[in-house]
Amino acid sequence: MIHIVFNTADVEVLQKVIELDESLNGNIIEIKDDYAVGPIIDIYDEYGYQQRRDWWKNLLQHSPYQEQINIVNDKLAVHQLLQTLDGNEFEEVWIWMAQNAHDVSGYYWLMSQLKNYQGRIQVLYLNNLPFINEKGLIFYPQHLYQIQPKEFLKAKKLARPITLSEFEVDPDEWKKLCNENAVVRILEGGKKIVSKEESFFDNDILNVVTTEFQKLNKIIHSTLNKMIHKTGDVFLVWRIKKLIEQERLEMQGDWNNGWKEIELKVSLNPS
Repeated sequence: MIHIVFNTADVEVLQKVIELDESLNGNIIEIKDDYAVGPIIDIYDEYGYQQRRDWWKNLLQHSPYQEQINIVNDKLAVHQLLQTLDGNEFEEVWIWMAQNAHDVSGYYWLMSQLKNYQGRIQVLYLNNLPFINEKGLIFYPQHLYQIQPKEFLKAKKLARPITLSEFEVDPDEWKKLCNENAVVRILEGGKKIVSKEESFFDNDILNVVTTEFQKLNKIIHSTLNKMIHKTGDVFLVWRIKKLIEQERLEMQGDWNNGWKEIELKVSLNPS
């Protein structure tokens, strides 16, 4: 059994789940890229792959994650996965995803490469399902890592094969999104991913920035907590830089010293 997840925190919680239930024992693979943002046209070709890599390299400048561009290699992860499946006809894959654009976009990118293994690819989509949190209250998780390990033991019953019909329809849906090549993709419900303009999250940022200078890290934290549709901190900082260029935000500090030094406030005289 091979488990596939889309967040580092999901790897950690799934490892704890396996400790509770040995029947789930297997290798865990993390798909590291966030396919809910950035260029995706011709993504399976070398040109499209390099275009996307260059885009991320630009965004990661000045961030605490600059070295991640050399760590993320989902193409290699899939290549090794296919080799394993070809080498063992009894091996099966479980794709775990929660109700968010990051996981679902990753699912589309991945499953579009797995049609030849139909019948051996299981999906567990924890969509609109209630779970019990640490305080004993019912909640609807947006991410797998929000679920207590013991609660996963119920979730495993939801595993089902990706159907032949899904292997026909879902790659076409992903191809449409790739051709649209929007910079932002959001989840509207179910598995429906919708393309949006690159400025889609700008109002989320502007809603938390005040007329007094605040630390960048505080603004990122507040934005992530309040926004309905989630994205990553690196993408938010890229949009903040764009808002500075548009003179909608004022900045003090030096990007070359990293995020920790940057402070922002709303521009009182936007152009």
